[in-house]
Amino acid sequence: MGHHHHTYTATSGVLWASLVVTLAFTAFEVFAGLRAGSLALLSDAGHNFTDAIALLLAAIGIYFQGKPADQFKTFGYQRAGVVAAFINAVTLIVISFYIFWEAVARLIHPQAVNDRLMFWVAVLALVMNGGIMLALNRSQKGDLNVRAAFIHMLGDAIGAGAIIVGAVAIRYTGWTYIDPMLSLALGGLIVYTAWDIVHESLNILLEGLPRGLELDKVTKAMGAVEGVLDVHDLHIWTLGSNTHALCSHVLIDDMPHSASEAIMKRLTEVCCALGIHHTTFQFEHAPCVMSDSGCKMGADHVHEDEHDHGHDHAHHHH
Repeated sequence: MGHHHHTYTATSGVLWASLVVTLAFTAFEVFAGLRAGSLALLSDAGHNFTDAIALLLAAIGIYFQGKPADQFKTFGYQRAGVVAAFINAVTLIVISFYIFWEAVARLIHPQAVNDRLMFWVAVLALVMNGGIMLALNRSQKGDLNVRAAFIHMLGDAIGAGAIIVGAVAIRYTGWTYIDPMLSLALGGLIVYTAWDIVHESLNILLEGLPRGLELDKVTKAMGAVEGVLDVHDLHIWTLGSNTHALCSHVLIDDMPHSASEAIMKRLTEVCCALGIHHTTFQFEHAPCVMSDSGCKMGADHVHEDEHDHGHDHAHHHH
């Protein structure tokens, strides 16, 4: 666990530092864009802000994965991060439509652009995004959210590169409409990335099935465990960014407690292998279910168990 914690803090340190740098740069880019009269810089600032959301989500996700099991009982804060991402992403889509509107207006009535300022700010953006990408790449370790943040940064670096080329082109050709054309392209990138965040966060908020999991695959895997007769009332949902939970009723033969414990352990391992670390199984025993008088579920019949991170998954690597 000690080693585990170290990688968490290292990655999370990289993420928080990147977040601060990105936000500061976004503010600077808005200022520079207004000064240079460059819409492309303003839209790049918008795109930088989508990066900031991605970084924040990743940082929050890692913060909660690093927390010990006993605090894992409440999922509230992780959801707060998802809600924040949702609201920000929707706002960004609205901002991009404003950028589209402005860009079309500028294509009709071209405006002067300070290409030199545009050039240097874009160079700075490229350097910043490149640096953050290197840092993230070193610390990502297969984390979904960190990978998402990395891809955002990559998109932004490409945008900054396009602005550099555009600024040079404006300098030597005097075609100011290159600026609104670039901002249309960047606005499209913002809508594309923000829409992805909206989709992902809505899925989490609506208790949707986590991305990349199939219900019948999970049911089959659980049903394949020896001693399991039937799996029903199965629910899988996402607590936060990539922490999945599952609860289910499991029908098993009537058997001594020790044997059902073994089944419980196997089921937990099966779910763990699928990336689901919060599992609650309710056992129902075959004879009890079959009896004429209906199922008498006494306290002794139902064996519920909560498995949390860290108790018996010390061997399970992320």
